[in-house]
Amino acid sequence: MYFYIKALHIIFIVTWFSGMFYIVRLFIYNAEANEKAEPERSILQSQFAIMIKRLWYGITWPSAVLTLLFGGWMWYLFGALPQWLFIKLLFVVGLYAYHFSLHVLYKQQMRGEFRYTSQQLRIWNEVATLFLVALVMLVVVKQSMSLVWGLLGLLLLIVVLLLAIRIYKWLRS
Repeated sequence: MYFYIKALHIIFIVTWFSGMFYIVRLFIYNAEANEKAEPERSILQSQFAIMIKRLWYGITWPSAVLTLLFGGWMWYLFGALPQWLFIKLLFVVGLYAYHFSLHVLYKQQMRGEFRYTSQQLRIWNEVATLFLVALVMLVVVKQSMSLVWGLLGLLLLIVVLLLAIRIYKWLRS
């Protein structure tokens, strides 16, 4: 039974991450639409509002809840808390904090509040990438990876992602 629960856990992790990656892209497009003239602004934002709401409540939130449910069930069946799992759970807590920050952004955009530029949202979108890399490495590599090299790898990834965002911005202008 453990492997069926694990498979469902992985499936909902994938759909949850897909939702988190795509929702921020929609936030970016919605923020950019806010800079357009009427009637284009209203038409785009009306469509983005529908897409954002369906994605957030139809896929992303249910996936987050089911990921937690099946993850907790796996932990119960596993019956232990090795060091790598403890570290993974710290990243999971951070990932849920990120998820809740996206919910704040969702609420703001649904009220028509655009506090962040598309550039800032692009940077915020990469936070999910960092969590994805960290969690996959912890699950796959486990005890073979040192904490120091893992953190150095994450710092290097942050630098690469920030450079990529700057290059993308430079190419767009």
